[in-house]
Amino acid sequence: MAPIAIAFGVLELTGSASSAAIVIAAPTTAQIFLVLMGGTLADRTSRQKLMVGADVLAMAAQFCIALLFLAGEATVPVLALLMLIMGSAMAMHVPAATGFIPQLVKRGELQAANSLLALARNSSITLGAALAGMLVAFLGAGITLLIDAITFGVSALLIATIKPRAQEQIQEASFFADIKSGWREFTRHTWLWVIVVQFSLVVAAIEAIWALLGPAIAIEQLGGAVSWGFVSASMGIGTVLGGLIAMRLQVRRPMYFATLLVFFFSLLAITLSIPAEVWIICVAAFIGGVTGQIFGVLWYTTLQKEIPGHLLSRVSAYDHLGSIALAPLGIVVGGFLFEWLGGRSTLIIAALTIIIPTVFALMVPAVRNLKSDQPDQPSE
Repeated sequence: MAPIAIAFGVLELTGSASSAAIVIAAPTTAQIFLVLMGGTLADRTSRQKLMVGADVLAMAAQFCIALLFLAGEATVPVLALLMLIMGSAMAMHVPAATGFIPQLVKRGELQAANSLLALARNSSITLGAALAGMLVAFLGAGITLLIDAITFGVSALLIATIKPRAQEQIQEASFFADIKSGWREFTRHTWLWVIVVQFSLVVAAIEAIWALLGPAIAIEQLGGAVSWGFVSASMGIGTVLGGLIAMRLQVRRPMYFATLLVFFFSLLAITLSIPAEVWIICVAAFIGGVTGQIFGVLWYTTLQKEIPGHLLSRVSAYDHLGSIALAPLGIVVGGFLFEWLGGRSTLIIAALTIIIPTVFALMVPAVRNLKSDQPDQPSE
């Protein structure tokens, strides 16, 4: 629920796409600066405890944001600060979670496990998106965010009850030496860093579309938060179907297949730029959800199979860092371009920012040739 509530709450508060972009970009900015620390802490300490602590921190920050909206005291600087705290919690949680999954299931069950997690996650995204559109329209952003804050507390309790296998211990070294060893492993795999570079641009465009440009177009031409809630819910339904497909999907060259799917991510920006009827935009979002979820399952499964367990959280931190590195810039630039060039031109630029890097990624042999039936030795 949070992305929709924050986007519409800040747009209503400021009336400015560029001001809203600053708040929306804040959590990703925090992740950029802290995710390497999060990945290293996850490998050095307890991934489970780090995830619980991150959820408690996120709950506290989200409660404060909700109370500010409810009290009518929300301002852009204070919201941006609290969103930085939210981003800090995410920087601790994401790499820990990626490394935590192999502690719960066997290697041969990773793809099925990632698919099940995706189904659970995206079923709640679907429900949350549809519910948020209604709640924001009728009750306001504050109530919506208050409900969302409670879910972080529930998450912390659930994670605390899991009984994983013992975490593989890393050799004693300095904190910075551990960061450096993660970098060596990350750069050793050509397919890995090429796709991460590709996604630094793709994610920048997607974040701008979903966090800012889409809601702005919805307000101007599609009828507001309810219509955008349906679009978001369509994406969520697509991710559920994508998770079901990915559970049994057998792909000989997973990164080649997954990268081809990225072209479909541009459909939402293209339909919004027309702008098409709401149902057509929903179909585009649905297709993006299906293909995006299949990509995600194949990506995380490949990462968990190819990277040694004691390095996994650190390498996933570099993955996360590279993927989101340009996301705040994408949101902020998207806000200024929206006001300068208009929605249509900005959305076309966003679509090209997805398509062009994907073409270049497919030209790299390591991306095309990585095979899923390789032996357990990590690939180059």
